[in-house]
Amino acid sequence: MLLDPGENRILGLDVLCGDGANRFLPYATARVDGGGIEIESTLTMLDRRELDFYREHGRSLAAVPELADATVEPDGGLVVGLPGRC
Repeated sequence: MLLDPGENRILGLDVLCGDGANRFLPYATARVDGGGIEIESTLTMLDRRELDFYREHGRSLAAVPELADATVEPDGGLVVGLPGRC
């Protein structure tokens, strides 16, 4: 998962495809459904050059551990719950 560099928002996903290549899937083109992600067309998957751009200019979720338990809003925003609240 690649995040916006300045906001807690998902830009897209670094996806390992069946042909062994990693590609970038913009979050806005995906439909998140409970246990998975659906896309209308594989044409929404961007090649290595674009993936490298987002890797270089974005943040990986792994680099921001405080967001690991964040809730994802429909627009890709990440909301971190307040400690001590249910």
